[in-house]
Amino acid sequence: MVVARQRDVIQHIREEEADGYSDDSLFRISSWGADLSFRELIQRYDDDELVKPELQRNYVWDKIEASRFVDSLLLGLPVPSIFLAQTDDEKLLIVDGYQRIMTVRDYVRGVFSGDGRAFRLSRSRKVNSRWQGKAFVELDEAEQRRIRNTTIHAIIFVQKHPKDDDTSLFQVFERINTSGRTLLPQEIRNCVAQGGLNRLLFELNGDSQWRELFGLPQPECRMRDMEFILRFFALSSPEYHRGSTERLSLKQFLDTFMKAHTNPDTEELDVLRGRFLRSVDLVYRAFGSSAFHNVSPSDPDKLVPKFSPTLCDSILIAADSALSGGYQPAEYPELERRSLLQDDDYRFAITKETMSRTCIDKRVSMAANRLFGLQV
Repeated sequence: MVVARQRDVIQHIREEEADGYSDDSLFRISSWGADLSFRELIQRYDDDELVKPELQRNYVWDKIEASRFVDSLLLGLPVPSIFLAQTDDEKLLIVDGYQRIMTVRDYVRGVFSGDGRAFRLSRSRKVNSRWQGKAFVELDEAEQRRIRNTTIHAIIFVQKHPKDDDTSLFQVFERINTSGRTLLPQEIRNCVAQGGLNRLLFELNGDSQWRELFGLPQPECRMRDMEFILRFFALSSPEYHRGSTERLSLKQFLDTFMKAHTNPDTEELDVLRGRFLRSVDLVYRAFGSSAFHNVSPSDPDKLVPKFSPTLCDSILIAADSALSGGYQPAEYPELERRSLLQDDDYRFAITKETMSRTCIDKRVSMAANRLFGLQV
């Protein structure tokens, strides 16, 4: 049942992922190559000079994949290049190559990140028989040196222009990816915009009421749920209200918003945290766990068991406005919500041209008025 619900939630969210943007800015990026040994990469990682994407970018290789990579190093086979970005504080951010670097680090230290157990090479026939089942300490000294001293070609880049806008990093992450799956927008933001706001999103994503409203008991592994928390902050921000274009590129706007607010001070973080948690609490108490579920087009008395991004936008932002502006809750809130969902103007705003400012503003103002008695 949980698996089926998760599939429904993700399928519905993918409708929102068609949004993209073409950034026509001219970037000047310097890049250079360097051959780095795994000994050096591991040391830099342990010294916090080589930085993995913050909090998540989970280790995803299984034991056979990891063992095959170590096997390739022992056999002296060439391995693909990695991509690193130089940060403002002279550290190197891993853009592509995290699995390879972590595999060798894990093997040398003897613990496999995939399961936390002792790292012995797989006994699969895909691994050379002379090394099957062996831990690093069980290799002879020459083999240990071969792994540590193997060099991997790194392509290192840094953006030189424009100085005050490093959004080229989002495009680099999006276009350079050899890990076997395309990173989703929030996964890229998690890599590029590391800081206090990113950590807050992880914290808020674990809130029990939000988890029920989103429809999954555990955080979604591709970070789609985190994106909707970011979306709540961005679409209710002064930056949104200062915008002038009718059609909003949501992806670009969220990229820009998250970079602009990477490291809020403690007071701003407290304000953001409070706004989200109080709004979620109000919505949950008023409408229950199905607050962001639409009604069936064929049967208005039946709810569709899918999370609706545009319902989340409108109702959660309306709740935030209600809490800051004084409000009169509807006497029968769920009946009023059902009535709102059957309003033709509201249905248009949550299903058609959903990223036009006209529709965003319309659905928020209608939710605020009908559900909380506000004029927005």
